[in-house]
Amino acid sequence: MLELRPGCERCDCDLPADSSMAMICSFECTFCTDCATQVLHGICPNCGGELVRRPIRPAGKLAANPASSMRVYRPQ
Repeated sequence: MLELRPGCERCDCDLPADSSMAMICSFECTFCTDCATQVLHGICPNCGGELVRRPIRPAGKLAANPASSMRVYRPQ
């Protein structure tokens, strides 16, 4: 199950579980769309994988399967 990390690893902006502005790679590294497209050009700086839009977990499922509260911040 996806962690749904709460922030961008590059700029630390908030990315709540229902955000359509979150991008992830296959290892769940998480970035905002601005950083992912304008700075990273769709490539994860950690693993070299493709960054794609993170799916939104339905609100009804978040109660039993909450998003992660662990922030990862690695300014490049």
